[in-house]
Amino acid sequence: MKNTKNNVNFLLGNIRRLFIWLFVTFMAGPTYADLPATIEKIKPSIVGVGRYNELASPRAQVAGTGFVVGDGTLVVTNHHVVRAIENETEFDLVVFIGTGNTPEVRKVAVLNSDPIYDLAILKLPGKPLPALTVSETKVREGEDVAFIGFPIGIVLGLYPVTHRGIISSITPIAIPASTARGLNAKLLKRLRTPFDVYQLDATAYPGNSGSPMFNPETGEILGVINKVFVKESKEAVLEKPSGITYAIPALYLKQMMD
Repeated sequence: MKNTKNNVNFLLGNIRRLFIWLFVTFMAGPTYADLPATIEKIKPSIVGVGRYNELASPRAQVAGTGFVVGDGTLVVTNHHVVRAIENETEFDLVVFIGTGNTPEVRKVAVLNSDPIYDLAILKLPGKPLPALTVSETKVREGEDVAFIGFPIGIVLGLYPVTHRGIISSITPIAIPASTARGLNAKLLKRLRTPFDVYQLDATAYPGNSGSPMFNPETGEILGVINKVFVKESKEAVLEKPSGITYAIPALYLKQMMD
């Protein structure tokens, strides 16, 4: 009788563990299960942002990533990506559309640019492209996210690359230095206009600046990847800046669009 009772308890314990495992798998699974479909939906809206000169060698260079929003003629990227190209009078500011080694090139104009949040909106001429939805939903730490862009530019052709991870922290853009030696003009400026940014556990590269960070399940834009601006503020006191990836919350992009 005792052995029978023990066997029943053992069986019930295994059943409980099985149900727990199934529940966790069911709750965690759909996000990444939907990612392939979301990537397919998002890719037509992803563009390279860079410089172009028909007579130069090389003629084209991708400096960052952009994505289409609004009515299909607005491209979002980072302010620092645009600023660097605007200072080069011999090159045109352009976006590269499509994939492969022969993308379509369109010259664009800067419609709005915000150095505080390091965001820029470009005006795309010609036929509109599929637009992405910018979310106003508040993101929580631990949420699954993904981002897509051109981490190494067009070295191997224009092929969007997707990375995934979680929001590992929501943290201030700049932290006061412990000594005066750690202060600089950029850090002081950002301490005067503080705001929070997302810290990710996924790795981005210089060409990912301007990449959309999105909800893997819905494709809604949650933020904009930033590889330069945040590090100049948040990691200014470090001798060797980390490889941590940050994103500017979509809230600030939404404010620019409204």
